Amino acid sequence: MRRDLQRCDVQRRDQRRDQRRDRHCQHRRAARRRPQRGAAIITALVVVALAAVLVSGLLWRQQVQIRRVENQRLGQQAVWVSRGAFDWTRLILRAQADSAAVTYLGGVWDVPIAETRLSDFIGRFERGRGNNGDATFLTGAIEDAQARFNLRNLVAVSLEGRTLNDASLGQFAKLLALLGVDGKLAPLIAQRVLESIPMGGPARGFGDGTGGPGGDGVGLAGAQDADRPLPITSLANLIGTPGVSAEVIARLSPFVTVLPMPTPINLNTASAEVIAASVIELPLEAAQALVANREQAFFLNIGDAQLRLQRFVKDVQLSSDRFDVTTRFFFVRGTIRHERAELTRVALIFRDPRTHATRIVSVDES
Repeated sequence: MRRDLQRCDVQRRDQRRDQRRDRHCQHRRAARRRPQRGAAIITALVVVALAAVLVSGLLWRQQVQIRRVENQRLGQQAVWVSRGAFDWTRLILRAQADSAAVTYLGGVWDVPIAETRLSDFIGRFERGRGNNGDATFLTGAIEDAQARFNLRNLVAVSLEGRTLNDASLGQFAKLLALLGVDGKLAPLIAQRVLESIPMGGPARGFGDGTGGPGGDGVGLAGAQDADRPLPITSLANLIGTPGVSAEVIARLSPFVTVLPMPTPINLNTASAEVIAASVIELPLEAAQALVANREQAFFLNIGDAQLRLQRFVKDVQLSSDRFDVTTRFFFVRGTIRHERAELTRVALIFRDPRTHATRIVSVDES
């Protein structure tokens, strides 16, 4: 009996030991499973995060491409609006020449356009089919290019060759002195202009028999001599000439320009500084008085201008190749703001003095 009890006790102890061993194994297996389950969750989160980043990147690139296409569309629309504005200004210039043989300040062409909605110009048609220019704004002005001193006048080109024009060089040196710029720059700039002009005889193309873009031996483009400096088409091309800085260019810009051919000064639109420089004997104070007199009544012709000029300086002769009362070259500056796009363009327009037909010579845009 006692042995049976002892045997039962041993069996119970063994059962309890086996149960403890089973529970310990279960705890160990559970402990091993917990880290594996946490790693799987972390891996899933990383995969989801990477997928979200990739998808967001694709969506962002797609949005950028869409915006780029929209900007290109808006830019092209602004270009076409500016082309229409240039055609409109050409009509204005032609109408002015048809109505008057003199180009003077105060005419219709000289009135600048403040920022104006395009729909105010074209009217409101088909109201139910779009804004018709409500989101497009136009700003612009026409400037007389022959109211400034033309650097092309510094060089005389013929079949025999090219040389500096001493009379124009003296006028340019006087203009620099009047503007507070070192007059020693005049021969340096003139030499730079001389070197940039190709050799050769006059060419035709402007419709008045005086040459075209590249005519008169001007050669604003297409120079064949590789050793010759690049042609000068604007004052900015003078950068690099000894003594010419950005400050000098900014000082000269309102009074000096570069045109495709030699041109006379329009006495009806030129400033007092340009007139005083073009007439060597004329002091600046007298030129200012002449401009004030011109504001009362513009010059009808060269003879009228010379008669009034003699009030200030006696025995002055105005030659028709250096002075005029009408203009062939104009600058048209226009800014188009079309929704997000903004475009600024400057066009050089030539007007034939005989037929009054106009055409665009060059366009700079930004």
